[in-house]
Parts: sequence; structure tokens; C-alpha cells
Amino acid sequence: MGTIYLSPPDVGRTERELLLEAFDSNWIAPLGPQVDAFEAEFARTVGAAHAAALSSGTAALHLALLLLGIGKGDSVVVPTLTFAATANVVRYVGAEPIFIDSEPGSWNLSPDLLIEALGSKARLPAAVIAVDLYGQCANYDRIVPLCQQHGVPIIEDAAEALGAARGGKAAGSFGVLSAFSFNGNKIITTSGGGMLVTEDASLADRARYLASQARDPAPHYEHSTVGYNYRLSNLLAAVGRAQLRSLETRVAKRRAIFDRYRSELADLPGWSFQPEDPGGRSTRWLTCALVDSTALGASRDDICTHLRAHDIEARPLWKPMHLQPVFAGCATIGGAVAAGLFERGLCLPSGSAMTYEEQTRVIDTIRSTPRRRGKT
Repeated sequence: MGTIYLSPPDVGRTERELLLEAFDSNWIAPLGPQVDAFEAEFARTVGAAHAAALSSGTAALHLALLLLGIGKGDSVVVPTLTFAATANVVRYVGAEPIFIDSEPGSWNLSPDLLIEALGSKARLPAAVIAVDLYGQCANYDRIVPLCQQHGVPIIEDAAEALGAARGGKAAGSFGVLSAFSFNGNKIITTSGGGMLVTEDASLADRARYLASQARDPAPHYEHSTVGYNYRLSNLLAAVGRAQLRSLETRVAKRRAIFDRYRSELADLPGWSFQPEDPGGRSTRWLTCALVDSTALGASRDDICTHLRAHDIEARPLWKPMHLQPVFAGCATIGGAVAAGLFERGLCLPSGSAMTYEEQTRVIDTIRSTPRRRGKT
């Protein structure tokens, strides 16, 4: 039996064919026809007017802040329960994050606490980065009107949520700028890569300019501003195009894996799963669960250790940013909900190539986790 990983790449014949097509065309260097096609196809998929293919989701978030002119002296609202990149980019531009707690019903940024963040400062935050956590869109029904009321732009971090939707709109549709990731563990992958989408043609053009070392139009290398080496390679874009063709199949598979975990672990005491917001459809990028150690007789860490001993990868939920040493002292509104989720939460193997037998192995191993005396 091999190791069962959390969310490994799922690639096949189509990826190989398009990659070889790009290779044989000799468009090896960054940019090329595969990049152009990937941008167009991706924009259509998420319902955006424009898309810029980049080297990572982090690059997309960084450029989003730069495009909005955010920098030193500014603050940016960030949900505390997220991957570090969401907060790191705020520091890249010299701004400071304001961390907001999660709402219990979805684990995403709390709109109630966002009201406090927007109303309690003499100077409004320069932007709100809303994260679509673990494949589930944030509560944009409330977040969008709040931000519009105060004139604060939204950057949507949809890195974990390609294929998700809320109110009939696709993830990536809710921000002035929205970022996606194609890291190896995401719904679709280009090995490494990302995408920035927007309805604003001028922002998309500016993103491509900055991501290509900000080279000015001239016969020589002329630069009037600092640029970045953030563009996606033509070869990797070919892989992304192939992956995108099976997006709905991948989402359906992950949702089915979640449903099986929930069904077959439902009788375990103290075991629950991330709720799905009734206003949207989660991709279930990762199946996330909470463990009440008192009721179960085993802790989250006990389960992860037991799974690891059987060559099954499982991880805790993201550690909240307000608890990270690098962000010590940052302004935080709330925090107890996210801290409680981190303390009890874990992520289970959820890859779209996961077999039924592998799912059974994970379920059986969870059920065999040793428990304290008196717990059955």
C-alpha cells in the first residue's frame, strides 16, 4: 500500500498531449499561444472579462494590492483563518493587516465583525481581502454591500475555490480583482501558477505589464517603474488548459468524497464537518472536520498521528494569522472562533484521483484510532 496524500495532482493523457504540443512548437519561454488561450478559457469559465496568467496565486494577490495603489500607511482587512500568503502580501506592499474572525456557519470572514472593522477606524482600510476558504465562497451577500457602502474595494482570494459558486455567480466574480492558485494541491494545477481576473481591462493590462518586468514599449529595455517576473510559462499554461476541461468532474469527485466521509463517519461521537453555506456550492477542495476530543475519546492530533502511522496524510486546519509569530501585535477583531476551529479541525485526503478503496482505507483507519477508556 502506498501513501495516501492530502490532495495530490490529478493529471492524465490530455495534459501530456497539450504539454507536448507546446513543447514541439518551441514556445518554451514564458508567454506564447498556450498562455493566451489559457487566459481566455479561464476567463470564460469563471465569468470574468479578463484574466492574466501568473506564476502563483501569491503573485496575483500581490499585484492586486499594487494595482489598487495600496502601500505604506494603509491597512487591509484579512480573515484570520487563511493560508499565510493572504496576509504576507499585505506586508509585501508595506501595509498592515487587520485580522477578522470567522463566522461559525461557514468558517469564512465574519460580516458582523467586518462592520466593526469598517466603522471603528478614523481611516478606512484600503481594501478587504475576502478568502473563499477550503472551496467555499465567503458571504458576499453581506460583504459586498458593506464594502460598497464604505467605498472599500474587495480583493477575492479564490485560491482554494475554483469551481465554487454563490448565488449563481462563480468564485472569482465578487472582487474588483480576484486571485486563483494552480499549486500542485489545488482543484486544477499547472505545477505552480496562478491567475488574476477582473472586469477592468486597464487593470488586466497593467497586471501583465508589471508581471513582465514592467518593460516599456521601446526597441531597447526601458523601465519607468519596478516590475516583477510573475508571468506563467507557455508549457505550464498548456497543462492548465487540459486541467480546466475537466473542472466540473474534479469538483463532483471531491464533493462525492466529502459526502462519503460524512456518511460513514456520522456515527462517531464528537465528529462534525465544515458546514456548507446554503447560499452557495462548495467545491470541498479539502474535506475538513472538527473533533470534540471529550466526546470522541481522541483528539485531532491523536487522529492525525494514527493516520500518519498508516501512511495517510492529514493536517490541522490553517493556524489563524493572529496566532502566528510573524504577525504578533497586529490589530485583530475577535479570534476565538478561528482559534477553536484550528484547535479541533483537520483536513482529510480529498484528491480527485482518490479511489474508492483509498477512501475506505482512510475511513477504516480513522475508526481504528485508539480511544481513551470508556469511549467506544
